Amino acid sequence: MATGKLREGNSLLSAGIVALDAACVWLAGLLLHRHAQGSWELGSEVASTLMAASVLMVMASTAVYRSFRGGAIFAMLGRVSLAWSLVWFALVFWLLLIGVAVDTSRTLLALWGAGTLALLLVARVLCVIFLRWLRSRGYSERRVLLVGDGPLTAELRRRIGHATWTGYRIEHTLHVDQLERLRALSDRGGFHEVWLNLGIEKMHRMPEVLAALHQSTADIRMVPDVFTYRMANHGTSSIAGVPMVDISASPIAGVNALVKRVEDYLLASVILVLISPVLLLIALAVKLTSPGPVIYKQRRHGWNGETIVVYKFRSMKIHQEAAGRVTQATRNDPRLTSIGGFLRRTSLDELPQFINVLQGRMSIVGPRPHALEHNDHYKQLIPHYMLRHKMKPGITGWAQINGYRGETETVDKMKARVEHDLHYLERWSLWLDLRIVLMTVVKGFGGRHVY
Repeated sequence: MATGKLREGNSLLSAGIVALDAACVWLAGLLLHRHAQGSWELGSEVASTLMAASVLMVMASTAVYRSFRGGAIFAMLGRVSLAWSLVWFALVFWLLLIGVAVDTSRTLLALWGAGTLALLLVARVLCVIFLRWLRSRGYSERRVLLVGDGPLTAELRRRIGHATWTGYRIEHTLHVDQLERLRALSDRGGFHEVWLNLGIEKMHRMPEVLAALHQSTADIRMVPDVFTYRMANHGTSSIAGVPMVDISASPIAGVNALVKRVEDYLLASVILVLISPVLLLIALAVKLTSPGPVIYKQRRHGWNGETIVVYKFRSMKIHQEAAGRVTQATRNDPRLTSIGGFLRRTSLDELPQFINVLQGRMSIVGPRPHALEHNDHYKQLIPHYMLRHKMKPGITGWAQINGYRGETETVDKMKARVEHDLHYLERWSLWLDLRIVLMTVVKGFGGRHVY
């Protein structure tokens, strides 16, 4: 087994990552300055800007510099990208205020921002590759004793087996009834961590398990049983100094809420300006082809289950639904207007919902809002159905780009849509939103089951 300081060098590794990020900021600035000025000598303004950027990047977020262990690579790269973006925007704003960022330097600032980001991401990927190689040889690894059984234990073993770069290695897995074996391994030592996955049905055995481990110097962690409860945005919170496990919580809170709102405002504003001629043409076509209002308003559930009003271009003839019933559109539906079918197949009828986004009722990306009557029906049939309302409803979403939009004539189809919505809820990030927007543009809003 490999020995040496690298085995316990997490603090040194974190300090090295900080230094590497600062070096990327300086290197990108130096290379760009050398290319533009033909000299390695820095003026005071350039040097002070690079110094400020380095300091801000180091201080940007503890989330960026936390241990590499246990995190997804893309999530780590996303945090680095967000941190540098905030630093760069703050610096540019400051330079504009003091009048340094004149027209001749704005292009250089943009190139410096993009170049630094590229270097930061490449450096992190190289670090992951290096750590994978290092830990495959036994250095800086964390040996784990896993106590428990069931689906979550198997899932833990599978994930740790694939994520070798994290340095965790599960050496033994014990059943909760193997207390003598657990006590012997604890006394012998050699483990860095003990993970307890007892499950809700075995939680009463926790005192016995902890008693068997009372001489252990390893870090002991309890793994929440996320398979017993469908956890939405699971994590931990501290309220009045009391730690709590989040079983069901919205991912859109704090900084995330600000990021999501800025994303929505910017995208909706730009898109509405671009599509305004299309909106006018569709409105005119709806008015000329059938009597009735141009905009159809429908009450649907929004964030936290609150009732909102959603806008659509009217695609059906004026008709009266039975009380408490909303009939989904079907192929060759006689209620459709002459252009209604085309509007619905292409999702052009949903374009007014960008106004809903600016009103704060909807988001660009999120679970599609269903009619109130559909929610009342399906929430009785599909477990965790209402968890999809832990986020504002969206114009497009993870379910839609994966083919689950349009008519859901069976419970299984609706269940699949809900599973995709919950997948999005549990993995939300700005980068996932941008990916969904891009995939929506590439694939289009239509679908085989959209009538």
